[in-house]
Amino acid sequence: MNKQTFKPYIPAETITPEFTLTSVITGILLAIIFGAANAYLGLRVGMTVSASIPAAVIAMGVTRVILKRNSILESNMVQTIGSAGESVAAGAIFTMPALFLWAKEGIISAPSILTITLITVCAAILGVLFMIPLRNSIIVQEHGNLPYPEAQACAEVLLSGETKGKGTKAVFSGMGIGAAVKFIADGFGFVSGVIAAPINALKTEFSMEVYPAVIGVGYICGTKIAAMMFAGGVLAWFVFIPMIVSFGGDNILFPASAPVSQLYANGGAGAIWSSYVRYIGAGALAAAGIISLIKSLPLIVRTFSSAIKGLKNSEGTASSERTTQDLSIKFVLVGIIITILAIWLLPPIPAGILSAFLVVIFGFFFSTVSSKMVGLVGSSNNPVSGMTIAALLFVSIILKATGHHGAAGYVSAITVGSIVCIVACLAGDMSQDLKTGYILGATPKKQQIGELIGAVISAISIGGVLILLNKAWGFGSEQLAAPQATLMKIVTEGVLNGNLPWSFVFLGVFSAVVIEILGLPSLAVAIGIYLPLELGSAIMLGGLLRWFIEKKNKSAASESSNGVLFCSGLIAGEGIVGILLAVFAVAGVSLALPFSTGTIGAVAAALLLVALIIKFGLPSKSDK
Repeated sequence: MNKQTFKPYIPAETITPEFTLTSVITGILLAIIFGAANAYLGLRVGMTVSASIPAAVIAMGVTRVILKRNSILESNMVQTIGSAGESVAAGAIFTMPALFLWAKEGIISAPSILTITLITVCAAILGVLFMIPLRNSIIVQEHGNLPYPEAQACAEVLLSGETKGKGTKAVFSGMGIGAAVKFIADGFGFVSGVIAAPINALKTEFSMEVYPAVIGVGYICGTKIAAMMFAGGVLAWFVFIPMIVSFGGDNILFPASAPVSQLYANGGAGAIWSSYVRYIGAGALAAAGIISLIKSLPLIVRTFSSAIKGLKNSEGTASSERTTQDLSIKFVLVGIIITILAIWLLPPIPAGILSAFLVVIFGFFFSTVSSKMVGLVGSSNNPVSGMTIAALLFVSIILKATGHHGAAGYVSAITVGSIVCIVACLAGDMSQDLKTGYILGATPKKQQIGELIGAVISAISIGGVLILLNKAWGFGSEQLAAPQATLMKIVTEGVLNGNLPWSFVFLGVFSAVVIEILGLPSLAVAIGIYLPLELGSAIMLGGLLRWFIEKKNKSAASESSNGVLFCSGLIAGEGIVGILLAVFAVAGVSLALPFSTGTIGAVAAALLLVALIIKFGLPSKSDK
């Protein structure tokens, strides 16, 4: 559809409630909830899920059904503000836990909540402000060329509210079920969260979690991605671990300080995974991220050059029409300058003038790339981790060349990497939200203000969430593996001092290369290698459920289907209870029952979740 002939759902001359107290408060609550839930999920499994579609469903349900309000643009504002929380959380948890891991090793002092909050707030502001000047060139000028699949899905969900919109029940049901199962398993300890079976003949074990969020992730990702991740888990646990145990014998292999046979005797396959295989997974993840970036390089170059060209061509094209109004460019430039000065000069932020300069260069570049790539592949497939690894590599090299070594160099590199990651995540999310608004006829200026509010509020809350989770379980633990942040830590250390088990790292690197040669997506397989098998097998279960439901009902593949929305609710519900249980753990409150149903209860919980996902995934008679 040509941009000159495009007419939004709400015409420019029509004024309807949009930026209201109701939409702002509801959006802020969703931003905090989805931010905390995705922080918990990302620290467990190394990936987050897009909050835009579930936020749109909840926004529609709250404004239309509960509050009886009748403005689609008000619902869109709730979605705009609410989805910002997931983007801030993703950027923060992919990088900043590295600081806590170094503190755990005694290399640096643990970061304060003020430091985390200031870094995250500055990054959130930049993520929004960098994208604003690009709106006309990317959203308007490229309309008809960039499909924005998830933005269109959000628009469809909100438009369904013009009739009845039945997806709200699926999301809230999922939240309730996810919360209940998590509380029963980890709060009361009534059922085991993991089904495990040792396989002595292969010197390994098979395991699977029964938690709602992980199974939900597999369903949302789909069968193909889930299978790739499970394949990585099979490679790690049924190839690498048996080989290391069989050939390692009584040898002490760096970085472990005990013989391989002793490690296996004392800790089983899990000890071999934590001592060696996670470095293979880290190498595979780093290589896969860089490969994905290299494959996207021609597109990135075209994206950046066309966006800059469009930015120049769109200067001075401001209009008095409601649907074309942006925040003042003067406001944007002043905001960027003040934020960069804050990064440079505020003592709690461990960054100097060089780091501030690097933030401007890499932040603006990757915000531009991320904004447009979301339009091509959707936010779920946006290679933000690859962008962050590339930025971190270059930043670490520059810092090392300028004399930044040791703890100071670590902290500076991760600070810049954290800001760039949050900026890229937020710019992509904002691009998607503005596209939804463009289709519906929202006011860009009001959306941009809403995005700023949601991003800043989420940034303020995420610091407390990170500190709380670290105190409760510790990053790098079985409960919170923090795989992406561990990878960023390994990359930084590898560049600045080279103190790594390179043989295992390069084993992972070339495993990723082989996977790419075979024509498979190496990033999904690499995540499977890095994660414990119990997560990969649970994700595979979710993927199989998606396959089964799609076979029964082809329309279930829609990203706004009840099955996807129910699983989004499962993730949100478990994440909220996970934060609540972390509060209890820090406060020393125990709710554990004196008895447990163990594995039998775990199997029963898994069967219940399977039945409920099938129930919501398949259409009811009233839906047909």
